[in-house]
Amino acid sequence: MKSVLDFQDKKNRKQKITMITCYDYTFATIVADSDIDCLLIGDSLANTMHGFTTTLNATVNMMALHTAAVARGAGAKKFIVSDMPFMSNRKGLTSAMTSAEKIMKAGAHAVKLEGGDEFTYKIVRHLVNSGVPVMGHLGLTPQSVHQLGGFKVQGRDEKAQAKIKEQALRLQEAGAFCVVLELVPSVLAAEISKSLDIPTIGIGAGPDTDGQVLVLQDLLGMNQGFKPKFLKTYFNGFDAMKEAFNTYHDEVVHGKFPTEKESYS
Repeated sequence: MKSVLDFQDKKNRKQKITMITCYDYTFATIVADSDIDCLLIGDSLANTMHGFTTTLNATVNMMALHTAAVARGAGAKKFIVSDMPFMSNRKGLTSAMTSAEKIMKAGAHAVKLEGGDEFTYKIVRHLVNSGVPVMGHLGLTPQSVHQLGGFKVQGRDEKAQAKIKEQALRLQEAGAFCVVLELVPSVLAAEISKSLDIPTIGIGAGPDTDGQVLVLQDLLGMNQGFKPKFLKTYFNGFDAMKEAFNTYHDEVVHGKFPTEKESYS
C-alpha cells in the first residue's frame, strides 16, 4: 500500500488488508521488503519496547521518535499509521492538532485515534479537514483499560453492540478512512464491516473484517507466555533467538569465535 486510497480499493475488490506493528528501523527494513500492506507504530511500543504494563506511558515524543525510525526503514514502500497516545487528543483541539502535526512530520501517513465519543468525532473531523488521514479504533481501546476494567472482550450484550455499531458509523461520517475493531465478537465485527463503506481491520474480531493487524513481537513468538485466544504465532522467536545468543556465548567461551576467517591479517 502506498496511499490512503489503497485501503478503500482493497475493500471494494474484497481483498484482505494486512497490517502489523513496527517500532524500529531494522524491522521496518524487513517488513518493507515483505508483502505486508501497512505498518502501525502502535502505542503498544510502551509495552514492547519500553517495558510498561499498559500503553498509557506512551508519549507524543516517544511516538514521533519511533515513527521517524520506521519511516527511515520503510522508505516509500509502505503506508505508515501512528497512534495518537494517551491524552494527546483529549486536552482540546489545539493540543490534538499539535500532537498530530508532530507525529505526521516524523513520517506517518495517517494517525489512529481510540474511542467514539462526541469529542473524538470533532477531532477526527477537524484532522481530516486539515489534511490528516484518520484511522478509528473501537471495541477494546487499551488507553481506557482502567475504565473498562481490564483487557476484556467488548460488545457482549445488545446494548453494547448497538453502541459500537453507532460509533463506527459516526467515525465514518466524521471522515475516518478505516476503523480498527479490537476484541469484539465475530458476529458484531462482521455486521459492522458489512454496514460500513470504509474498511475495518480486526484484532481478536474474527475472520470477517476487511483486514487483520497483529503486534509484531506477538506474531513472531517473542513474548513468552503471552497466548491470548486471538493470537496465532508464525515463528518461535523467543527460543530461536535465545539459541543464537547461547551459541554465540559458547563459541566465544570455547575459542571457536572469532577464527582466522573473522580476523584481519
